[in-house]
Amino acid sequence: MAQKKSSARKSGTRKRPAAKRARGKLAPRKEARGLAASDIALGLSDPDVAGMSALVDQVGGAAIGAYREPLSGRSLLLATLPLGAVQPTPFQRDLSPTHARRLAERIDETGVFLDPLIAVRGEEGFWTPNGRHRLAAAKFLGLRQITALISPDESLAYRILALNTEKAHNLKDRSLEVVRMARSLAKRDGKAKESTFTAEFEAPELLTLGLVYEKNLRFGGGAYSPVLKKVDRWSDAPLATSLREREGYAARIAEIDAAVKQVVAQLTKRGFKSPYLRNYVVARINPVRFHKMKKGDTRPAMPIAAALTRMAAAAKKFNLDSVKTGDLAMVAAGAEAQE
Repeated sequence: MAQKKSSARKSGTRKRPAAKRARGKLAPRKEARGLAASDIALGLSDPDVAGMSALVDQVGGAAIGAYREPLSGRSLLLATLPLGAVQPTPFQRDLSPTHARRLAERIDETGVFLDPLIAVRGEEGFWTPNGRHRLAAAKFLGLRQITALISPDESLAYRILALNTEKAHNLKDRSLEVVRMARSLAKRDGKAKESTFTAEFEAPELLTLGLVYEKNLRFGGGAYSPVLKKVDRWSDAPLATSLREREGYAARIAEIDAAVKQVVAQLTKRGFKSPYLRNYVVARINPVRFHKMKKGDTRPAMPIAAALTRMAAAAKKFNLDSVKTGDLAMVAAGAEAQE
Protein backbone atom coordinates (compact mmCIF):
# COMPACT_ATOMS: atom_id res chain seq x y z
CA MET A 1 0.00 0.00 0.00
CA ALA A 2 2.85 2.35 0.93
CA GLN A 3 4.60 1.50 -2.35
CA LYS A 4 1.50 2.41 -4.34
CA LYS A 5 1.22 5.81 -2.63
CA SER A 6 4.93 6.45 -3.18
CA SER A 7 4.78 5.52 -6.87
CA ALA A 8 1.68 7.68 -7.32
CA ARG A 9 3.50 10.70 -5.92
CA LYS A 10 6.54 10.04 -8.13
CA SER A 11 4.49 9.66 -11.28
CA GLY A 12 2.46 12.78 -10.55
CA THR A 13 -0.84 10.95 -10.88
CA ARG A 14 -2.10 11.78 -7.42
CA LYS A 15 -5.54 13.41 -7.61
CA ARG A 16 -5.84 16.94 -6.42
CA PRO A 17 -8.89 17.98 -4.42
CA ALA A 18 -11.47 19.78 -6.50
CA ALA A 19 -11.36 23.56 -6.15
CA LYS A 20 -14.17 24.84 -4.00
CA ARG A 21 -16.43 27.49 -5.45
CA ALA A 22 -16.46 30.74 -3.51
CA ARG A 23 -19.37 30.84 -1.10
CA GLY A 24 -22.22 33.06 -2.18
CA LYS A 25 -21.38 32.85 -5.92
CA LEU A 26 -23.15 31.01 -8.73
CA ALA A 27 -21.48 29.94 -11.95
CA PRO A 28 -23.31 31.43 -14.97
CA ARG A 29 -24.72 29.06 -17.57
CA LYS A 30 -22.34 28.64 -20.49
CA GLU A 31 -25.01 28.40 -23.19
CA ALA A 32 -27.22 31.45 -23.80
CA ARG A 33 -30.94 30.75 -23.90
CA GLY A 34 -34.21 32.65 -24.27
CA LEU A 35 -35.34 35.36 -26.66
CA ALA A 36 -33.33 38.13 -28.23
CA ALA A 37 -34.40 41.75 -27.70
CA SER A 38 -35.95 41.95 -31.17
CA ASP A 39 -38.33 39.07 -30.33
CA ILE A 40 -39.73 40.45 -27.06
CA ALA A 41 -41.96 43.44 -27.86
CA LEU A 42 -45.65 42.79 -28.63
CA GLY A 43 -48.48 45.04 -29.76
CA LEU A 44 -51.74 45.16 -27.79
CA SER A 45 -53.55 43.90 -30.90
CA ASP A 46 -51.51 40.70 -30.98
CA PRO A 47 -53.89 37.69 -30.83
CA ASP A 48 -52.13 36.31 -27.74
CA VAL A 49 -53.10 39.32 -25.61
CA ALA A 50 -55.93 41.05 -27.48
CA GLY A 51 -58.66 39.17 -25.60
CA MET A 52 -57.05 39.86 -22.22
CA SER A 53 -56.58 43.51 -23.15
CA ALA A 54 -60.30 43.76 -23.97
CA LEU A 55 -61.19 42.22 -20.58
CA VAL A 56 -58.98 44.79 -18.85
CA ASP A 57 -60.90 47.59 -20.59
CA GLN A 58 -64.19 45.92 -19.71
CA VAL A 59 -63.48 45.93 -15.95
CA GLY A 60 -62.31 49.54 -15.97
CA GLY A 61 -58.55 49.07 -16.23
CA ALA A 62 -55.99 50.21 -18.77
CA ALA A 63 -53.66 48.07 -20.87
CA ILE A 64 -50.17 49.57 -20.87
CA GLY A 65 -48.11 47.21 -22.99
CA ALA A 66 -47.35 43.61 -23.89
CA TYR A 67 -44.26 41.48 -24.40
CA ARG A 68 -42.99 37.96 -24.72
CA GLU A 69 -41.40 36.71 -21.51
CA PRO A 70 -37.64 36.35 -22.25
CA LEU A 71 -37.25 32.77 -20.99
CA SER A 72 -40.14 30.86 -22.57
CA GLY A 73 -41.56 33.39 -25.03
CA ARG A 74 -45.02 33.30 -23.43
CA SER A 75 -47.10 36.44 -23.85
CA LEU A 76 -47.70 38.77 -20.90
CA LEU A 77 -49.76 41.93 -20.57
CA LEU A 78 -48.86 44.86 -18.33
CA ALA A 79 -51.95 46.75 -17.18
CA THR A 80 -53.61 48.64 -14.37
CA LEU A 81 -56.73 47.20 -12.78
CA PRO A 82 -59.33 48.68 -10.42
CA LEU A 83 -58.92 47.09 -7.02
CA GLY A 84 -62.46 45.73 -7.05
CA ALA A 85 -61.69 43.69 -10.16
CA VAL A 86 -58.90 41.68 -8.50
CA GLN A 87 -59.31 38.98 -5.88
CA PRO A 88 -56.73 36.66 -4.31
CA THR A 89 -56.99 33.03 -5.32
CA PRO A 90 -59.22 31.22 -2.80
CA PHE A 91 -56.49 28.72 -1.91
CA GLN A 92 -53.82 31.20 -0.80
CA ARG A 93 -52.54 31.46 2.76
CA ASP A 94 -54.60 33.70 5.05
CA LEU A 95 -54.04 37.44 5.02
CA SER A 96 -51.90 38.90 7.80
CA PRO A 97 -53.47 42.32 8.56
CA THR A 98 -50.35 43.34 10.49
CA HIS A 99 -48.07 42.56 7.55
CA ALA A 100 -50.42 44.27 5.07
CA ARG A 101 -50.63 47.42 7.20
CA ARG A 102 -46.86 47.53 7.64
CA LEU A 103 -46.37 47.04 3.90
CA ALA A 104 -48.82 49.86 3.19
CA GLU A 105 -46.97 52.18 5.55
CA ARG A 106 -43.63 51.39 3.92
CA ILE A 107 -45.06 51.94 0.43
CA ASP A 108 -46.56 55.24 1.55
CA GLU A 109 -43.23 56.34 3.05
CA THR A 110 -41.41 55.37 -0.14
CA GLY A 111 -43.97 57.26 -2.21
CA VAL A 112 -44.19 54.73 -5.04
CA PHE A 113 -45.95 51.38 -5.57
CA LEU A 114 -43.31 49.45 -7.52
CA ASP A 115 -44.22 45.75 -7.55
CA PRO A 116 -47.06 44.74 -9.90
CA LEU A 117 -49.37 41.91 -8.95
CA ILE A 118 -49.25 38.71 -10.94
CA ALA A 119 -52.76 38.17 -12.31
CA VAL A 120 -54.74 35.67 -14.38
CA ARG A 121 -58.36 35.53 -15.46
CA GLY A 122 -60.52 34.48 -12.51
CA GLU A 123 -64.11 33.37 -12.05
CA GLU A 124 -65.11 37.04 -11.97
CA GLY A 125 -62.56 39.54 -13.23
CA PHE A 126 -59.01 38.62 -12.22
CA TRP A 127 -57.26 36.46 -9.66
CA THR A 128 -53.86 37.22 -8.16
CA PRO A 129 -52.05 34.06 -7.05
CA ASN A 130 -49.26 35.82 -5.14
CA GLY A 131 -50.21 39.45 -4.50
CA ARG A 132 -52.65 39.18 -1.61
CA HIS A 133 -50.76 41.49 0.77
CA ARG A 134 -49.90 44.03 -1.92
CA LEU A 135 -53.58 44.11 -2.91
CA ALA A 136 -54.63 44.61 0.72
CA ALA A 137 -51.99 47.33 1.12
CA ALA A 138 -53.29 49.11 -1.97
CA LYS A 139 -56.82 49.02 -0.55
CA PHE A 140 -55.53 50.32 2.79
CA LEU A 141 -53.87 53.22 0.94
CA GLY A 142 -57.08 53.94 -0.98
CA LEU A 143 -55.65 53.44 -4.47
CA ARG A 144 -58.02 53.50 -7.42
CA GLN A 145 -55.87 51.27 -9.66
CA ILE A 146 -53.05 48.81 -9.14
CA THR A 147 -50.50 47.61 -11.68
CA ALA A 148 -50.62 43.98 -12.69
CA LEU A 149 -48.65 41.61 -14.90
CA ILE A 150 -51.35 39.48 -16.52
CA SER A 151 -50.77 36.04 -17.98
CA PRO A 152 -53.30 34.45 -20.37
CA ASP A 153 -52.19 31.11 -18.90
CA GLU A 154 -54.79 30.54 -16.16
CA SER A 155 -52.99 27.44 -14.89
CA LEU A 156 -50.27 29.76 -13.58
CA ALA A 157 -52.52 30.39 -10.57
CA TYR A 158 -51.84 26.82 -9.46
CA ARG A 159 -48.11 26.80 -10.23
CA ILE A 160 -47.02 30.17 -8.87
CA LEU A 161 -46.26 28.87 -5.37
CA ALA A 162 -43.32 26.93 -6.80
CA LEU A 163 -41.60 30.29 -7.33
CA ASN A 164 -41.82 31.26 -3.66
CA THR A 165 -38.32 30.05 -2.85
CA GLU A 166 -36.71 33.37 -1.95
CA LYS A 167 -34.85 33.27 1.35
CA ALA A 168 -36.60 35.34 3.98
CA HIS A 169 -34.59 38.24 5.36
CA ASN A 170 -33.29 37.30 8.78
CA LEU A 171 -31.75 39.78 11.21
CA LYS A 172 -28.27 39.43 9.69
CA ASP A 173 -29.54 39.97 6.14
CA ARG A 174 -31.58 43.03 7.11
CA SER A 175 -28.76 44.54 9.17
CA LEU A 176 -26.14 44.11 6.46
CA GLU A 177 -28.49 45.48 3.81
CA VAL A 178 -29.24 48.56 5.92
CA VAL A 179 -25.62 49.38 6.73
CA ARG A 180 -24.57 48.92 3.10
CA MET A 181 -27.37 51.27 2.10
CA ALA A 182 -26.17 53.77 4.70
CA ARG A 183 -22.62 53.67 3.34
CA SER A 184 -23.89 54.28 -0.18
CA LEU A 185 -26.04 57.23 0.95
CA ALA A 186 -23.14 58.66 2.97
CA LYS A 187 -20.96 58.68 -0.16
CA ARG A 188 -23.70 60.42 -2.10
CA ASP A 189 -24.41 63.03 0.56
CA GLY A 190 -22.45 62.63 3.77
CA LYS A 191 -23.98 65.80 5.22
CA ALA A 192 -27.53 64.44 5.22
CA LYS A 193 -28.72 63.57 8.74
CA GLU A 194 -29.16 59.93 9.68
CA SER A 195 -32.61 60.73 11.05
CA THR A 196 -33.83 61.69 7.57
CA PHE A 197 -33.53 58.05 6.45
CA THR A 198 -35.73 56.36 9.05
CA ALA A 199 -38.03 54.88 6.39
CA GLU A 200 -35.10 53.45 4.44
CA PHE A 201 -33.25 52.02 7.45
CA GLU A 202 -36.34 50.72 9.32
CA ALA A 203 -34.76 50.67 12.80
CA PRO A 204 -31.64 52.30 14.30
CA GLU A 205 -30.35 49.11 15.90
CA LEU A 206 -30.06 47.51 12.45
CA LEU A 207 -27.31 50.00 11.60
CA THR A 208 -25.34 49.12 14.72
CA LEU A 209 -25.84 45.38 14.31
CA GLY A 210 -24.92 45.60 10.63
CA LEU A 211 -21.55 47.10 11.52
CA VAL A 212 -20.89 44.18 13.89
CA TYR A 213 -21.96 41.64 11.25
CA GLU A 214 -19.57 43.21 8.74
CA LYS A 215 -16.67 42.15 10.95
CA ASN A 216 -18.16 38.82 12.04
CA LEU A 217 -20.82 37.08 9.96
CA ARG A 218 -21.32 34.49 12.72
CA PHE A 219 -22.23 37.13 15.29
CA GLY A 220 -25.41 36.26 17.21
CA GLY A 221 -27.23 39.57 16.83
CA GLY A 222 -30.53 38.17 18.02
CA ALA A 223 -29.22 38.06 21.60
CA TYR A 224 -28.37 41.78 21.54
CA SER A 225 -31.39 43.06 19.63
CA PRO A 226 -33.65 43.34 22.75
CA VAL A 227 -31.26 45.68 24.57
CA LEU A 228 -30.48 47.76 21.48
CA LYS A 229 -34.18 48.26 20.76
CA LYS A 230 -34.43 50.06 24.10
CA VAL A 231 -31.25 52.16 23.95
CA ASP A 232 -30.37 52.71 20.28
CA ARG A 233 -31.99 55.76 18.68
CA TRP A 234 -31.71 57.75 15.45
CA SER A 235 -28.93 60.32 15.31
CA ASP A 236 -29.35 63.89 14.08
CA ALA A 237 -25.67 63.95 13.11
CA PRO A 238 -24.63 63.77 9.44
CA LEU A 239 -24.76 60.19 8.17
CA ALA A 240 -20.99 59.94 7.70
CA THR A 241 -20.48 61.11 11.31
CA SER A 242 -23.15 58.85 12.78
CA LEU A 243 -21.66 55.81 11.05
CA ARG A 244 -18.27 56.50 12.62
CA GLU A 245 -19.96 56.82 16.01
CA ARG A 246 -21.84 53.58 15.48
CA GLU A 247 -18.61 51.83 14.52
CA GLY A 248 -17.42 52.61 18.04
CA TYR A 249 -20.59 51.07 19.49
CA ALA A 250 -20.15 48.03 17.23
CA ALA A 251 -16.57 47.53 18.45
CA ARG A 252 -17.74 47.65 22.06
CA ILE A 253 -20.49 45.11 21.35
CA ALA A 254 -17.89 42.80 19.79
CA GLU A 255 -15.79 43.09 22.96
CA ILE A 256 -18.83 42.36 25.13
CA ASP A 257 -19.64 39.34 22.98
CA ALA A 258 -16.10 38.01 23.41
CA ALA A 259 -16.55 38.22 27.20
CA VAL A 260 -19.97 36.57 26.90
CA LYS A 261 -18.44 33.68 24.95
CA GLN A 262 -15.99 33.10 27.77
CA VAL A 263 -18.86 32.94 30.28
CA VAL A 264 -20.73 30.51 28.01
CA ALA A 265 -17.62 28.32 27.74
CA GLN A 266 -17.33 28.18 31.53
CA LEU A 267 -21.01 27.33 31.91
CA THR A 268 -20.64 24.59 29.32
CA LYS A 269 -17.76 23.09 31.32
CA ARG A 270 -20.06 23.03 34.34
CA GLY A 271 -22.52 20.88 32.43
CA PHE A 272 -25.01 23.48 31.20
CA LYS A 273 -26.07 22.60 27.68
CA SER A 274 -28.48 24.79 25.74
CA PRO A 275 -28.47 26.55 22.35
CA TYR A 276 -29.76 29.59 24.24
CA LEU A 277 -26.85 29.95 26.66
CA ARG A 278 -25.61 33.11 24.97
CA ASN A 279 -29.10 34.62 24.96
CA TYR A 280 -29.35 33.84 28.65
CA VAL A 281 -26.03 35.45 29.54
CA VAL A 282 -26.73 38.56 27.45
CA ALA A 283 -30.17 38.86 29.05
CA ARG A 284 -28.56 38.66 32.50
CA ILE A 285 -26.15 41.52 31.74
CA ASN A 286 -28.79 43.63 30.00
CA PRO A 287 -29.11 46.80 32.16
CA VAL A 288 -32.56 47.64 30.76
CA ARG A 289 -33.93 44.11 30.83
CA PHE A 290 -36.90 45.00 33.03
CA HIS A 291 -37.50 48.47 31.60
CA LYS A 292 -40.90 48.64 29.91
CA MET A 293 -41.11 51.00 26.95
CA LYS A 294 -44.35 52.96 26.76
CA LYS A 295 -46.16 53.04 23.44
CA GLY A 296 -45.04 56.02 21.39
CA ASP A 297 -42.10 56.78 23.71
CA THR A 298 -39.08 57.53 21.52
CA ARG A 299 -36.69 58.25 24.38
CA PRO A 300 -34.06 55.58 25.10
CA ALA A 301 -34.22 53.66 28.37
CA MET A 302 -30.65 54.94 28.91
CA PRO A 303 -27.93 56.29 26.59
CA ILE A 304 -26.47 53.51 24.46
CA ALA A 305 -22.91 54.32 25.56
CA ALA A 306 -23.88 53.94 29.22
CA ALA A 307 -25.73 50.70 28.52
CA LEU A 308 -22.72 49.17 26.76
CA THR A 309 -20.40 50.24 29.59
CA ARG A 310 -22.62 48.52 32.15
CA MET A 311 -22.91 45.39 30.01
CA ALA A 312 -19.13 45.12 29.67
CA ALA A 313 -18.68 45.45 33.43
CA ALA A 314 -21.44 42.92 34.15
CA ALA A 315 -19.94 40.39 31.74
CA LYS A 316 -16.56 40.58 33.50
CA LYS A 317 -18.02 39.92 36.96
CA PHE A 318 -20.70 37.42 35.91
CA ASN A 319 -21.58 35.10 38.80
CA LEU A 320 -21.48 31.55 37.45
CA ASP A 321 -22.89 30.12 40.68
CA SER A 322 -26.13 32.04 40.20
CA VAL A 323 -27.12 30.13 37.05
CA LYS A 324 -29.94 27.64 37.46
CA THR A 325 -31.15 25.03 34.98
CA GLY A 326 -34.71 26.30 35.32
CA ASP A 327 -33.62 29.78 34.21
CA LEU A 328 -32.28 28.35 30.95
CA ALA A 329 -35.55 26.54 30.31
CA MET A 330 -37.44 29.84 30.65
CA VAL A 331 -35.09 31.57 28.20
CA ALA A 332 -35.49 28.72 25.71
CA ALA A 333 -39.29 28.90 25.96
CA GLY A 334 -39.22 32.65 25.37
CA ALA A 335 -36.88 32.35 22.37
CA GLU A 336 -39.00 29.61 20.80
CA ALA A 337 -42.13 31.73 21.28
CA GLN A 338 -40.46 34.61 19.41
CA GLU A 339 -39.43 32.32 16.58
